[in-house]
Amino acid sequence: MTDLEFMDLAERVLKSIEASCDRINERTEADIDNQRSGGLITLLFANRSQIVINLQKPLHEIWLAAKSGGFHYQFDGKQWMDTKGQGEFFAMLSRSASEQAGQALIFE
Repeated sequence: MTDLEFMDLAERVLKSIEASCDRINERTEADIDNQRSGGLITLLFANRSQIVINLQKPLHEIWLAAKSGGFHYQFDGKQWMDTKGQGEFFAMLSRSASEQAGQALIFE
């Protein structure tokens, strides 16, 4: 994968996260504040906990840091999968955000 291909795919992920936050905020009481700066998104929850997602261009990875831990994801040709076998990116983001918000949330 080239750097340009990575950035195109990764940008789609970041835009999906932002769109999911908007949808969640409209349909639930979660009130997630999402702040983006370049290739980094910080999700801030009502209880002041955070999830940070950032792009690691040299490694062609997306990193996710949450209360449950830190995870690294690489694109397998179909989806972003954890490099240590912990599953798909959006599934982990949904699980982590649900834990931190105290309600079921779905990122896609």
